Amino acid sequence: MKFLALIPARYASTRFPGKPLADLAGKPMIRYVYEKAHAFFPDCYVASDDERIVRSVEGFGGQAVMTSAEHRSGTDRCREALDRIETSTGKRFDAVVNIQGDEPFVAEEQLRLITGCFDDPATEIATLVKAFDPHEDIFNPNSPKVVLSTDGYALYFSRSAIPYLRGTERDRWQRSHKFLKHIGLYAYKSSVLRRIAELPQGTLEKLESLEQLRWLENGFRIKAAETHSESLAIDTPDDLKAAVEFLRRSEK
Repeated sequence: MKFLALIPARYASTRFPGKPLADLAGKPMIRYVYEKAHAFFPDCYVASDDERIVRSVEGFGGQAVMTSAEHRSGTDRCREALDRIETSTGKRFDAVVNIQGDEPFVAEEQLRLITGCFDDPATEIATLVKAFDPHEDIFNPNSPKVVLSTDGYALYFSRSAIPYLRGTERDRWQRSHKFLKHIGLYAYKSSVLRRIAELPQGTLEKLESLEQLRWLENGFRIKAAETHSESLAIDTPDDLKAAVEFLRRSEK
């Protein structure tokens, strides 16, 4: 299959304006993401609604595409970017990999796993999961959880801890069951991306504020692969400080 890697990156952010251009050990954060992705995918672009981000990416030799400022999600931005890139280059892509612009430590293992999901021709959408570490809080609503079928497809995503362990005290849940957190890395067949970008918001998505529930509600299946690589998303300036320390540790 021919993959197109896209990194949605917008400048406006309530908690961290200008986040993609934030300095991380001397380089803009978006450069870390791009270099990690481009090392694995020959066809890789940052998709942004801001000229400052596009200029920064092109300034370090990367490829970028301007997209609308009206998109409500990275998925919608990826759909527009796919159309623009195929039109401008004349290339056709079988699938798109959506790599979060605030994940500067995305690992090659993760990219290999998510593309490997398409070895099964039935895969429409793919994502990653990771087991919660013992020190992590499974009850944190900012860390979505997922439960899988026996053949590795997502049954449900939730901000609540799922499954509910009836008859077990909450402080023992993590010692009694392997809880899975969702890693926000997606891949979609191009035809499927175009279809899901047209779907209206569903009830479950509105309740949980999780876009992937829209796809499940509409009958799409999401294949999940389990990663063991640690990643660190940057949502706030404090997260950036933690990322600097993470980078120091990883370089030792």
